[in-house]
Amino acid sequence: MSDVVEKTLTALPSLLSLDSQSGATKLSSTSKLGNLIRGITELTSKHEEEKLIQRELASIKEQVSSPNTSMRQMKELMVRAIYCEMLGYEASFSYIHAIKLAQQGTALEKRVGYLAVSLFLNESHELLLLLVNTVLKDLQSTNLIEVCMALTVVSQMFPKDMIPAILPLVEEKLNHPKEIIRRKAVLALYKFYLIAPNQVQHIHNKFRKALCDKDPGVMAASLHIYLQMIQENPEGYKDLTASFVTILKQVVGGKLPMDFNYHSVPAPWLQIQLLRILAFLGKNDQSSSEIIYEVLDESLRRAEINHNITYAILYECVKCIYTIHPKSELLEKAAKCIGNFVLSPKINLKYLGLKALTYVVQQDPKLALQHQMTIIECLDHPDLIIKRETLELLFRITNAQNVTVIVEKMLEFLRVNKDDYTTIDLVGKVAELAEKYAPDNEWFIETMSTVFSVGGDMMQPDIPNSFLKLLSEGFDSVEEDRKLRLFAVDSYVSLLQGEPGKLPQRFLQVISWVLGEYSYLREELEAVTVLRLLAKLLDMKSTSSETKSWVLMAMTKLCEGGAGVSVAQEVCEAYSSSLDTVLRQRAQELQHLSQDCELRARVLPRDASLEPLEVDSSLSFLDGFVSEALAAGAAPYKPPHQRQEELAQAKALSLEPYSLSLPISMSSCSIADRQSPTLLSVSSGLSGESPDLSHKGGSTMLKLDGVKRVWGREGYLAQREPVEESAHVEVPSPLRSPSQQGDADSSHSQTPTPTPTPQPEQEKQQLASSLFVGLGSQSSVCLMGKSEQTTQRFRRKAKGPVSSSGAGAQVSNSLVSTPNTANNLLYNNLLDSNITSELTVSSLEQTSQLSQGPTAANGTCDVELTDGDMKESSPSLVRDNGVVAADPAPHEDPDRPEDLCLNTHLPAEFSGLCHSEITLLCSNQSLDLSACHVQKEDSLALVVFIYNSSDSDIQQILLELDSDELEVSCVCDSAVQEARSHSVAVCQYSLTVKRPSVHVEVVGMVSYQFPVGTPQSVQFSYKLPLTSFIRPLTVSTEEYGTMWLDFSHDTKQKLTLISDGQEPLVDTLNVLKKKLKLHVVEIIGMEGIVACRLLQDQPCLMHCRLHAGTLSVWLRSPVPDLPDCLMYYCQRALQEH
Repeated sequence: MSDVVEKTLTALPSLLSLDSQSGATKLSSTSKLGNLIRGITELTSKHEEEKLIQRELASIKEQVSSPNTSMRQMKELMVRAIYCEMLGYEASFSYIHAIKLAQQGTALEKRVGYLAVSLFLNESHELLLLLVNTVLKDLQSTNLIEVCMALTVVSQMFPKDMIPAILPLVEEKLNHPKEIIRRKAVLALYKFYLIAPNQVQHIHNKFRKALCDKDPGVMAASLHIYLQMIQENPEGYKDLTASFVTILKQVVGGKLPMDFNYHSVPAPWLQIQLLRILAFLGKNDQSSSEIIYEVLDESLRRAEINHNITYAILYECVKCIYTIHPKSELLEKAAKCIGNFVLSPKINLKYLGLKALTYVVQQDPKLALQHQMTIIECLDHPDLIIKRETLELLFRITNAQNVTVIVEKMLEFLRVNKDDYTTIDLVGKVAELAEKYAPDNEWFIETMSTVFSVGGDMMQPDIPNSFLKLLSEGFDSVEEDRKLRLFAVDSYVSLLQGEPGKLPQRFLQVISWVLGEYSYLREELEAVTVLRLLAKLLDMKSTSSETKSWVLMAMTKLCEGGAGVSVAQEVCEAYSSSLDTVLRQRAQELQHLSQDCELRARVLPRDASLEPLEVDSSLSFLDGFVSEALAAGAAPYKPPHQRQEELAQAKALSLEPYSLSLPISMSSCSIADRQSPTLLSVSSGLSGESPDLSHKGGSTMLKLDGVKRVWGREGYLAQREPVEESAHVEVPSPLRSPSQQGDADSSHSQTPTPTPTPQPEQEKQQLASSLFVGLGSQSSVCLMGKSEQTTQRFRRKAKGPVSSSGAGAQVSNSLVSTPNTANNLLYNNLLDSNITSELTVSSLEQTSQLSQGPTAANGTCDVELTDGDMKESSPSLVRDNGVVAADPAPHEDPDRPEDLCLNTHLPAEFSGLCHSEITLLCSNQSLDLSACHVQKEDSLALVVFIYNSSDSDIQQILLELDSDELEVSCVCDSAVQEARSHSVAVCQYSLTVKRPSVHVEVVGMVSYQFPVGTPQSVQFSYKLPLTSFIRPLTVSTEEYGTMWLDFSHDTKQKLTLISDGQEPLVDTLNVLKKKLKLHVVEIIGMEGIVACRLLQDQPCLMHCRLHAGTLSVWLRSPVPDLPDCLMYYCQRALQEH
């Protein structure tokens, strides 16, 4: 690497020099660039610099516009313009000349032109389109320098719409005999993958060839692509685990050329990339992790040089060790490495240790106990970054026992912090901790008041909104509701009686709302007193118009009695003529409602927040108006983002051949301001295996970073702590001073001698006892989502039940699995196309007190997984038919019904209908849960079979289902509350798509109880493809044309054509019709139109056209994401044929 830098520095002066000698080693004394640089360095003020640069830019503009300027002079002018732009002065007049220089000059002049273009323009700049032909020409050049320059520009900046024009040429360069060309081609494809993944889906096999390239540089370049792809879909690249391990072994063993070494460390950046890739591949996969163990141990052993780059390698090793399936020996080495970082006197290493500790403490909370005194010292560290990372670590280990101390430390830091980003971040964390672990009402209100005061108007708006929602919705206890609201009223009245002018605007808005809603709860507090306090806020000059609107609304709720009405009238007189229309409207409302108590009671009833509010989000009451407007010729509504996309597409170049014509049936349609389906752009996307779903709102791609691990019955926490250490770990009192921390690795259980402790040291020990309380016992740890026994202070009431039990049952509106079982439920999200449904199970004991019960709306169901439950958890197996089924439990029950037996329990109305295979969802010693989905003509039904395999009756069965993508409704007559011994109970649900996604998922939990015993519950998930909801849509050609022009969401792609027979278009459409249940409307020559609908009645239209041996497909629908999802299944159906 050093040789490359030296060569670059040697060649740079010749690039900037105006001398005729190409090998000049310094700037010419007569060079105008040199004169400019020397002139700037001699200036004494910014004003003089501006004058000099403006004169220079005027001179450059005059010379570049002259027809007598040669290319050599133009090169020198571009370098001077680059220097001016680097100083922050605009030289936009030179942009077009930089493009001309890249088009017309010699190799060196082209180099300067490309350099100027890459510095001047961005990817969306309109002038960049003028460079496309130049890049195409240079990519086909026999001059290696020109090819390298073109590939470099392509990998840095290139219009997304023009990728199809140069993609074939870049693909060809992957087979170029020169390794530098191959390397640059791989980097260009990496850029394409980042901005348009669907454009390069068809060349994944060539990526594998690049990974096995004989040149290490090409192989290293391919790792960038693989890191991105594996991060998005690790399951698809498990077969490459051994290959990556072999590469890392060769790198660590020094098999690469010396040019890749940095400070005697072999290819450190390559090692970091490989370690990150292996972490993704080994996550939740024991077999893959076992392949990685050896090379991880070798990497840790060899990274012993005291240099920053080795510290980076060690940090990645630690993250990888704690991400993959655990191994005790590696975990001990990683813990020792973290200790060395944390105890280092160097600030950078201490920060690295804190960051690593923050990452791993979610898996091993006891590790923080070993360094508690160091963490305490970091709280008082002069470096703010160290303080902030320490607070992040404390945030991760917060539980109900130490929340008050940790929140106090966070608020202390916020009071002295000056960085806006840190303030916003910490304010959100404090609000989250306060709501989750508040010990009492007083502490919660006081803490949130401090949050609003310190956070000011910079905090995220969802924090006060969430606080007000929590107050209005109430909790499980009516008495708790009253106490909390009363204390809030008392606290806010005292604040208004003090100095309200110092309070932020958002805090004043919160105060206004609370007093308007709940001040009546304090009987001795007169409404007129509150009105006068609120009126003072209106008189303050610092009060914003928005806050005044909140105050007027609060006063409207409180105006009653003679004195109150008089105060209200005074305010109305002041604001009824305000220039602000909102304030004027609020004043009018206050005036009318204060005079009519009966009307005010109906409009603003007390405790109105407790009443369910139905919101028509579709604005169906406007359907008549919209229909009349459309009939009168109005254009359909388009969201702002869609209008921007269409404007951007209108400016893009089209690569469509000119010799295309409209079909007779479609050309007769009046097309106004809409594109015809027959004008499908070939440049919309080359043949790809899947659409770009990972970047769209409807994506089912899950981000699993940070999800807590289930370590298993023989996990790390149960193994690495010896019996003799338990007293030291569980009781935080025997603390070590920083000087004694060095002996921690050799003697963990050593207790300090009973010598007198200085006062500062005693304070630190007391603080540590408060901060790290609860970490010694695994059962009491709650690491920001991990289970704990303590009850959450504020549990919101459940809303919107979807249950199979009695009418009085309350069911979660959004059932969320516990973080401990999140991987078991969700890590198989990235499905192969053959999978019809995937079911992942996790059994758990239902505790009597939950952090947030299963009835919490949009909450987290916090439960603890016991060892016995883990024995019953069974991994998934992929059957030969592609359906994922649960592995039978360890115990084999001879009476367990097989699939054939469960078929007889299907409801009678489903006889003769097509249904999926009945698949085992979960199984334990007493209960088996299976399911299948039945395809009806106008709906999709989910049938759940509950088999009681025990000898006792099961009672109080509560089955809860929910989904982010589906509307789940229980059939009323299928509610189940009990199951006899060795009998099958059947529950039936109706599924409707509310947000299309490639694979939709239903998550659920069934809770039950035996006559004698504790309640138990089992979680499960059921995934099924979107094609289960697709039905044919029978329309005429004329109806098709009308609908096409009304739909706004579309996608385009080129698909593989089935060319087995004499009519490839007909054969291809028949395959799609058979596999996806589509309706072929009409085939006209080389084009065909197809229609289908998504249950319930959500149409999607397809236009197909043969072009250059491929099938150009254009999908359009009124439903967002539906075209992309259907395009995905079209691709898979044609590939599988």
